[in-house]
Amino acid sequence: VRDLTRKGAIRAVSFQLRPGEILGFAGLVGAGRTELAETIFGIHPADSGQILLQGQPIRIGHPARAIAAGIGLVPEDRKGEGLFLRMSVGTNIAITLLGRLARIGLIPWRKLRTLAGEFVERLSIRTPSLEQRVRNLSGGNQQKVVIAKWLTREPKVLILDEPTRGIDVGAKVEIHRLMRELAGQGVGILMISSELPEILGVSDRVMVMHEGQIAAEFDPRTASQDDIMRAATGAVHQ
Repeated sequence: VRDLTRKGAIRAVSFQLRPGEILGFAGLVGAGRTELAETIFGIHPADSGQILLQGQPIRIGHPARAIAAGIGLVPEDRKGEGLFLRMSVGTNIAITLLGRLARIGLIPWRKLRTLAGEFVERLSIRTPSLEQRVRNLSGGNQQKVVIAKWLTREPKVLILDEPTRGIDVGAKVEIHRLMRELAGQGVGILMISSELPEILGVSDRVMVMHEGQIAAEFDPRTASQDDIMRAATGAVHQ
């Protein structure tokens, strides 16, 4: 990302996300982290700047273009933006493939069901069946369904906005394990989190945002929570 700017939200943000890396973004509420994620994903158009994927500039003005380029977004509001709560677990997992398959006039429901079942098993999603409505699952299992939805597209980049908010400790451990597994497979992960232990414990590098800009970058092996908070409040700027 080079000098990405959206008026009133983010200002000249630049960073590099490497394959197989978990890049953590910390900052206070209103720092511009979610706005950055939504701009990269094409929910909001950038006013200026450039996004490159595998060294090639890409133009993203709509989420469909981001998805086609291999970028996925797990939003902060999983119930309002990440899931179809009245639909089944299986449909939610397969939903990102339906549009592409429908355009060619063929929807192999049996294959999609098998694929959804594989992700339920792989991510240890606890559900009575694929037909269970996703709204009846626990918060942690709902979050796994959102992640599974994107994994069906084999993304190159996965953006996770507050991936463990509102879920229990056991589910957090499972989500962190899954993130490490995906990074080990070469997926670049951009993680936004307000939980400093999570930022320091899961990230390979940490970027701190303040008032729409990158305020500092830290190595989580040597940084402290105090270091991050000072940068988040504008006391450190580099």
